[in-house]
Amino acid sequence: MSKKSSPQHRQETDFRVSMTADSLRQDFEQHLRYSLAKDRYTATDRDRYYALARAVRDRLTERWMATQQTHHKQNVKRVYYLSLEFLIGRLLGNNVINLKMEDLCRDSLSQLGLDWNDLRDYEADAGLGNGGLGRLAACFMDSLSTMNLPAIGYGLRYDFGIFNQKVVNGYQVEQPDDWLKLGYPWEIAHPEFSFEVQFEGHVEPRPGPQGTAWHWADTKTVIGMPYDLPVVGYGGGTVNTLRLWSAKAAEEFNLDDFNRGSYVDAVENKVFSENLTKVLYPNDNVFEGKELRLKQEYFFVSCSLQDILRRFKSDGNPWEAFPEKVFMQLNDTHPSLVIPELMRLLVDRERLGWDEAWRITTASTGYTNHTILPEALERWPVDMFGRLLPRHLQIIYEINARFMREVATRYPLDSDRLRRMSLVEEGAHKNIRMAHLAIVGSSSVNGVAALHTQLLKERVLHDFAEFWPAKFNNKTNGITPRRWLLKANPPLARLITESIGDGWITDLEQLRKLEPLADDAAFREKFRSAKQQNKAALAEHIERELKIVVSPESLFDVQVKRLHEYKRQLLLVLYTIILYNRLKQNPALDMVPRTFLFAAKAAPGYAMAKLIIKLIHQVGEVINRDLQVNGKIKVVFLPNYRVSLAEKIIPAADVSEQISLAGTEASGTGNMKLQLNGAVTVGTLDGANVEILEEVGQENIFIFGLTAEEVEKGRAAYNPWDIYHHDEEVRHALDLIERDFFSMLEPGVFKPVVQSLLDWGDHYMLLADLRSYVETQERVDAAYKDRSGWDRKAILNVARAGKFSSDRTIREYASDIWHVQPCKVGAVAEAPPPAK
Repeated sequence: MSKKSSPQHRQETDFRVSMTADSLRQDFEQHLRYSLAKDRYTATDRDRYYALARAVRDRLTERWMATQQTHHKQNVKRVYYLSLEFLIGRLLGNNVINLKMEDLCRDSLSQLGLDWNDLRDYEADAGLGNGGLGRLAACFMDSLSTMNLPAIGYGLRYDFGIFNQKVVNGYQVEQPDDWLKLGYPWEIAHPEFSFEVQFEGHVEPRPGPQGTAWHWADTKTVIGMPYDLPVVGYGGGTVNTLRLWSAKAAEEFNLDDFNRGSYVDAVENKVFSENLTKVLYPNDNVFEGKELRLKQEYFFVSCSLQDILRRFKSDGNPWEAFPEKVFMQLNDTHPSLVIPELMRLLVDRERLGWDEAWRITTASTGYTNHTILPEALERWPVDMFGRLLPRHLQIIYEINARFMREVATRYPLDSDRLRRMSLVEEGAHKNIRMAHLAIVGSSSVNGVAALHTQLLKERVLHDFAEFWPAKFNNKTNGITPRRWLLKANPPLARLITESIGDGWITDLEQLRKLEPLADDAAFREKFRSAKQQNKAALAEHIERELKIVVSPESLFDVQVKRLHEYKRQLLLVLYTIILYNRLKQNPALDMVPRTFLFAAKAAPGYAMAKLIIKLIHQVGEVINRDLQVNGKIKVVFLPNYRVSLAEKIIPAADVSEQISLAGTEASGTGNMKLQLNGAVTVGTLDGANVEILEEVGQENIFIFGLTAEEVEKGRAAYNPWDIYHHDEEVRHALDLIERDFFSMLEPGVFKPVVQSLLDWGDHYMLLADLRSYVETQERVDAAYKDRSGWDRKAILNVARAGKFSSDRTIREYASDIWHVQPCKVGAVAEAPPPAK
């Protein structure tokens, strides 16, 4: 009898995979003792969390391996989702919910006198992203697994994620996010799949059988080592992989340098190499050509492509079949180096001809654009690019030369068009335009909301859309309902399931069944009760963390997102000041008590964004201490916004502030999360707000402000001083800021804020929209006084959120761009080891 089939082996395996409370408890105790060398008397909270996470991971490991084996044996086409950011948050609660074992965890831990909620919340957020881009990638990976689509995500394993934000005297203070310091139970290192990545050096021509071949010589080498995380779909049917690369030195230690007495030189290569994945760059929406960022991008792309090619070759496929087995989706321009790197690997290493390599590259690559702000588009200085990646610069010049010939043939003697469309931006300092590279080298270019895609085609990328109209398409973003309703909002999720069944978890359009219940008084009461539970929990959190008392009976008016001027947190601050002034003039003002809730991180180098955080705190300090208005309005800033904090705030929101200047936000996904949790949107016609309006109807959303077209037409003649002189409430609000009413101990600190609005032209046109915004907030106040009517609006928002599931988005990618089919994973017998 083999060891694998022995009764002892089956017993050992059973308790690691069995879905019973007793087996989970046994596995937990085994990990505590044998993985951590602890018992119930010496174990810390960290030990107990770690043991539980390992026990849960055991229950998805068999399915993880079965997924890899099935995809290998069936030689499926895989999607490779390349993103420099994956904001995955905490995994224990998410994995437990997707495995449908939350009650199991609660029961097994109660046998040991432990609380499931405490252990679940012990986990630190994996801060591998800045905001929407990384969170979108995480939602997409969840949907890919839930929908049984063969996929692997590729990213970087940053030693330090997005910074931890503390607030000291109203100022943001950044602290390192050392999320790995206590270990990470979900990852598995695979040093056997490490790859070498080259930098610098020079390119030499060498004779080859097909003519001149190019050799990249005298390079510096860095090793990329992968760490795999399981991505379990709902129900546990498919467990795809998120593979994160960590930089290691090719030579850890130079003994010759050490023996000569130079320890610094001995470890220099190690320091150079491992700095590559040391830290996640903050996103400030203004591109800055930092050399380390370019190195990170190439390291990430090279490791991922070498891994993709290794897997493709191990499946025994011919090169002409590459686009039939591989599709690489580039999440923004950060992975655009996929195009020259794949060309280099195919031409230089695999010895394919240029034309065949180009056909393979373009047919198997797609590009998602995430911005319509020209200043945010990546451009790399040619001199830096050529020094770090000389062979790739050669390849890009060749791609550009061939592309320019195509353009010139289509549009003879149109030199302006050639200049606009070139991959190389000419001028005193030449730059490589990474968005242009991604467009030219891809078979598909998509925007992430209908308005965003329209603006890309009409403005930002008009020449390319005219040249390749069929290449451009829209894929409106979405969010996973497993994370953002089932996990984040148990009271509402339970109510929905009790009312319409649980089919909505994997088919969000089923929420439409809630529409008739919006007119059911008993259901509205239950809905309101669920919202109040969430508001009470958030109020407790605020009091515990910030020592600020807010009433759960007040309207929770929420703006949570990365802090940037175009997102216009300052607009909500200005309205708050105007409302405060009205209350000072008339303390008996008939209004719904309101709590303004902000949460946002500003990029460390973004001075204006950090000053707005300071202003929010100072306005809050004045208002919250003013007994004359204290019962009517409160202002709260919740520091260190992250996924786990969002899961507390979003279910408690009554109003969702989506107030960016029309034509600046690509899509937004916070708007979708808040809508799904029963918040009513106050917003401009920007990003996905336009589609939310289409879904919920005008009577269930509050729209204000200029349209994108009106912004474009009116910008040249716009003078914010006109508004200042003609609108007394606006003038009074700005005067309070400018005259240090909110900063008596720091006079002049907010002068740049007022200057940006008046002297510097109010680029994001806050004052142009402010009066419309104030009037819209008055409509919100009136609507909230009719609680039955408000609850009806909120229920209909939830019922009509189905379009904004990431499952719908992924279904569209899969059918329209990737052409990939679901592959259900059944029971897998012994099989040859797959190419992981």
